[in-house]
Amino acid sequence: MPLPSLIRLLLLAALWGASFLFMRITAPVLGAVPTAFGRVVLAALGLVLLLALLRTPWRYDGKLRATLLLGAINSGVPFLMYALAARVLPAGYSAILNATTPLMGVLIGAALFGERLTPAKLASVLLGLAGVALLTRTGPAEVNAALLGGVAACLVATACYGLAGYLTRRWIGDKGGLDSRLVALGSQVGAVLLLAPFMAWDASVHAPDWATVTPTVWLALLALGLLCTSLAYILYFQLIADVGPLKALTVTFVVPLFAVLWGWLLLGEPVTWAHAAGGGLIGAALVLAMRPAGRG
Repeated sequence: MPLPSLIRLLLLAALWGASFLFMRITAPVLGAVPTAFGRVVLAALGLVLLLALLRTPWRYDGKLRATLLLGAINSGVPFLMYALAARVLPAGYSAILNATTPLMGVLIGAALFGERLTPAKLASVLLGLAGVALLTRTGPAEVNAALLGGVAACLVATACYGLAGYLTRRWIGDKGGLDSRLVALGSQVGAVLLLAPFMAWDASVHAPDWATVTPTVWLALLALGLLCTSLAYILYFQLIADVGPLKALTVTFVVPLFAVLWGWLLLGEPVTWAHAAGGGLIGAALVLAMRPAGRG
């Protein structure tokens, strides 16, 4: 991987690792839907401001609908799923489960996009599932229905990410490409459109008292939207354009390290052998999944 792409990947991993920390701060207070909706609204506003400052022409060349739909799949649904998970799962759990994204990419690529499912890639999926099971059953969080629901939400999110990587290449990359900043903006607007009805319903049902929310929570939401989403998605779509969807998804190798570190340093979340064992199995699965097809 070229050095500029590697630098983008590491910065992206640090930002996405921090996103699990910020969701862990905001979702239990604001709720899952307001957290996800606030994140994409702030991300869209941040990207509008950035594009205005950079004087980037808003030319979608017939790809606006594709970017909006891509945003629903790549941002709207996953952000809601991770916000739901953040109400019950430690930040490190969600980030380690997020590392199954390339494994989902392997399955979706084989099922829908004609990718070759080699024995090594099939073994990687099974090994990754073993890692998920180990983390779930032996980690510091109590195994109950809420935890299992949080794990399921994370896996739905990773399936969306795996699908979106291929759709980005098919809908955007293979049709002449598009400025990564425009793809990022279009995707966040698509996520806003998807989540807006849920936000309206949530506000009518729960009617939260926003005045009681502490500044720390608001700052966490601001960082989640502007840094972990606006900036991060520009980096992500640029990575896909530069090195392809599967290599771009290798960012999930590094995200758990940052997320566990941030959670331990700032939230006091315990780090146990289950994190290392479950994460290690998933990491080994990713190594198998990312092997060149000729070696499988």
